[in-house]
Amino acid sequence: MPLPPEAPPVTPGHRNRRIDLLRGIAILLVLFHHFCIAYPLSQSALAALITPEAVRAVARNGNYGVTLFFVISGFLITSNSLSRWGSLAALQARTFYAFRIARIVPCLLLLLALVNALALAGLPIFNTHIPGLSPLAAMMRANLASLTFSMNLFIARYDWANYALGVLWSLSVEEVFYLTFPLVALTLRRTPFIMLFWGLVAVVGPLYRMAHQDDESGFLFAYLASFDGIAIGCMAAVIATRWRLEGLAARLLQPAVILGMVWLYLWRSIGATNIWGVSVMALGAAILLIASAHHENGPLATRSRLLRGLEKTGRLSYELYLFHLIILGLLRTVLPPETVPRTGLERVALLPVFLIGSGLLASIISRTVSEPLNRTLRRTLGRV
Repeated sequence: MPLPPEAPPVTPGHRNRRIDLLRGIAILLVLFHHFCIAYPLSQSALAALITPEAVRAVARNGNYGVTLFFVISGFLITSNSLSRWGSLAALQARTFYAFRIARIVPCLLLLLALVNALALAGLPIFNTHIPGLSPLAAMMRANLASLTFSMNLFIARYDWANYALGVLWSLSVEEVFYLTFPLVALTLRRTPFIMLFWGLVAVVGPLYRMAHQDDESGFLFAYLASFDGIAIGCMAAVIATRWRLEGLAARLLQPAVILGMVWLYLWRSIGATNIWGVSVMALGAAILLIASAHHENGPLATRSRLLRGLEKTGRLSYELYLFHLIILGLLRTVLPPETVPRTGLERVALLPVFLIGSGLLASIISRTVSEPLNRTLRRTLGRV
């Protein structure tokens, strides 16, 4: 059903619970992936319950969770830009960049401060290890890569030289894409031209991944290997302003899309499916976002605790993503993986400790740092 072009899918200050739900699922996939790298569960009591193959299938493809984040990010950035300014041609670049700074920088600086402090306190897992450089010089180089949104290039050159800062590769991808967002909008101006540009970016993604299959940092973490997910999310937001996906079509299409995404996730590792798998996963997420754009949130009391928990997790996804490796790094320091039996319940018992610890830290940071500073910086930078 066509909608007038001015109808925005997301209005400022409004939270869409379906989007939060998708974000909650995505961040849990990432957290489980990273936990299983540190403490493999394929021989644990969990594997005995649901088979080792099932555990490995869920654990190995956490990077698809990042693909979902890219699509959601592009969708929300574009939706809110359309809602705020009416059209992409009217976008105010100064305000756009100010709002990105307000949301991104406080948590980023806090993460660097915590990781540097833990490294200087003598916890080896938080050090930066670069051959030929002193620990301090290596730390400064990692900080520079973090602040210049080039952590993916840092990883390509030095591998995972800093354990806790490795997650910043995806932030690097996002923020470099968003550096171009106002430039593309204000240069091309007309929506068909902007959509065509994003479409070309989406086509380049699988081609780039195909050309870099012998290099994990190339097919997973490079800018051009990841921009397609964000571009697909941006296009989905524009489509959602013009068409509703509802009624029988939505009821039939959404379950089919979800089943297809689950099948792709479990089928084979992302190393074997990334060429088209990332694009397919992104397209599936885009369809779900288009369907959710005009969905009315039901009463909170009617939702199960599980759904409400996933939605709350989704609302904390940025803080969880940035800071969960601090909790996991501390856990690995106190209980090195080689000292925890591979069989039995010991490793399974550490999983809720990790998830709860990460959730508590993320919640504290959200309430005391990221949200207050986000509001303050938006007001201050917006006036400037």
